[in-house]
Amino acid sequence: MKRLGWKILRRNFRAPGGGEIDLVCRDGDTLVFAEVKTRRTEEMGRPLDAVDRKKQQLIRRGGLYWLRLLNMPDITFRFDVIEVLATDPIEIRVIESAFTLPDPLRY
Repeated sequence: MKRLGWKILRRNFRAPGGGEIDLVCRDGDTLVFAEVKTRRTEEMGRPLDAVDRKKQQLIRRGGLYWLRLLNMPDITFRFDVIEVLATDPIEIRVIESAFTLPDPLRY
């Protein structure tokens, strides 16, 4: 992520009452809540496929808690998934805006 110019603000953020984010980063002026998924192969599907609705809900909850800690700033944010394929060489894919907040929860 540093190679992409992102600034890592926090790793493994856990919000009280549930909610978790692997990486909280800054990509320019955008706050990024990122889930990192690693797989050895894609035989059973892409790492992105493991970020199901339940996992997305946990990440959203963590992201909204983080924003509340910042007093709900007027800031652009997104939810990304970072796929890591532990192959030789390692392959890393960033899926920007992999999911969003549902309409009733628009920030």
